[in-house]
Amino acid sequence: MPVKDARRAKSRLRGTSPAVRAALARAMALDTLEAAATALGAGSLVVVTSDDPVGATVRSWGATVLTDPGRGLNEAVRAGLAGCAPGQVEPGTGWAALLGDLPALRPRDLLTALAVCARHPSAVVPDAAGSGTTLLTSTRRPPTPRFGPGSAARHAQDAALLALQLPRLRQDVDVAADLARAWALGVGARTRGVLRGIGRGDGRLQ
Repeated sequence: MPVKDARRAKSRLRGTSPAVRAALARAMALDTLEAAATALGAGSLVVVTSDDPVGATVRSWGATVLTDPGRGLNEAVRAGLAGCAPGQVEPGTGWAALLGDLPALRPRDLLTALAVCARHPSAVVPDAAGSGTTLLTSTRRPPTPRFGPGSAARHAQDAALLALQLPRLRQDVDVAADLARAWALGVGARTRGVLRGIGRGDGRLQ
């Protein structure tokens, strides 16, 4: 799981100060990570980040934390996949890259998605808009990350495109409208706390 330094994350979230954007980015990442850790066990997670508070928190849970190489999202994902210890990829399982801005994610959503994805040698779950990617998996070898605008179509060149009916898994957050939709689904405690703390208890920034 790649997690960008919160101080440089979510620049498209208008209607907030840089400090609030950083707090929101960190809260969303930790809510996503907690859901994944609950679903799979923290020891199964490899987190690639240069955000010290996120790294310290997930390391205390038992996750592996690697330093973000600082060359973009795809390189961060590659570093995480390469950093998986042999014991973290059990026979009959595989690799998964999950993005860290899914504040409404619940453990059962991730487990359901991974079970469906495991029926395919490689699979990609698109975001709510259908163009981006929230989850990329492979049972054969580490998947090739092609994140960025339009990534779902690029990943689907060699992976099954699975538009699963799992809105909590697919609702990533780039802009204020995304955050409002995630709020309506039910965001995690950290994201909810930040929004209520700035008087945005309806999840809307505008």
